[in-house]
Amino acid sequence: MELDNAVKFLQGKTILITGATGFLAKVFVEKILRLQPNVNKLYLLVRASNNKSATQRLYDEIISTELFKILRNNWGSKFDDLISSRVKAVAGDISFENLGLNDSELREEMLKKIQIIVNVAASTNFGERYDDALGINTFGALNVLNFGKKCDEVKLFLHISTAYVGGEETGIILEKGENLKRRNDINIFEEKRLAEELLSQLQNQCIPDKAITSSMKEFGLERAKMNGWPNTYVFTKAMGEMLLGKFKGDLPLVIIRPTIIASTYKQPFPGWIEGVRTMDVVLVNYGKGKLTCFPGNLNSALDVIPVDMVVNAMVVAMEVHYAQHQYSSSMNEI
Repeated sequence: MELDNAVKFLQGKTILITGATGFLAKVFVEKILRLQPNVNKLYLLVRASNNKSATQRLYDEIISTELFKILRNNWGSKFDDLISSRVKAVAGDISFENLGLNDSELREEMLKKIQIIVNVAASTNFGERYDDALGINTFGALNVLNFGKKCDEVKLFLHISTAYVGGEETGIILEKGENLKRRNDINIFEEKRLAEELLSQLQNQCIPDKAITSSMKEFGLERAKMNGWPNTYVFTKAMGEMLLGKFKGDLPLVIIRPTIIASTYKQPFPGWIEGVRTMDVVLVNYGKGKLTCFPGNLNSALDVIPVDMVVNAMVVAMEVHYAQHQYSSSMNEI
């Protein structure tokens, strides 16, 4: 029933999606186009030198994948027209202010039309360089939020986080972000300063790039563990949530925290996945006979969720919270 409502809801909507070439974002884009081809426009933020290169990445890395075969079969000869009329690749980078959008005309168009922002962009490398992880997972999220607050018609900011922002706390952790509020003593801007300071010191010493990368990775893990998180990824994602909560202002914010995202369960067809991801490394090495044992508890639940279930939750969350915002706004006007 919720997805039936979402079909009506998505009609005519204009949505910005970051991290568009990533695994989750691709499935999300396919879902929207299959569910409601009459969506107004999907702006897909893609890392590229210009919009022409971004469009090339759109077709090479997203539209041409097997994931879109059902949509392609359903639309036949009209498929290319559907994509060209509904999807717009935009060259940008969330690490920069205004998302690195150099095309001022396109930027103004987006600021006038965007109604929903879905921030999927993230560095999911557990041991990422601290400066890079901060730039994407923490301050990148803030950059997307700040861009959203400039949009004339924006009604919702949907941010994809991770269930593991709770760090190493034990017991039941409710989906209310209380675990993060208790840690608001973390000076996030000081973390950024420390990372920049170390990077500057290393560069001034003329250390090889490989050694700099290694040092920045080690520093990230050190800071994460010092503050109660197991790795750089979840630490920087947690700090990203903190910044969003602090600076969201009046912009409605919804955060979705999936666990380990795996292949599709049912839609658009079972078993689609791209590359070797997270727990796939363990499975592949077991299949190759390289991993003969793996410690675990037989009573533990496998912390994995199919990507299409995550996407369904994203779509329903947009419909529900957008409607709530519309209702609240109309009540305030009365």
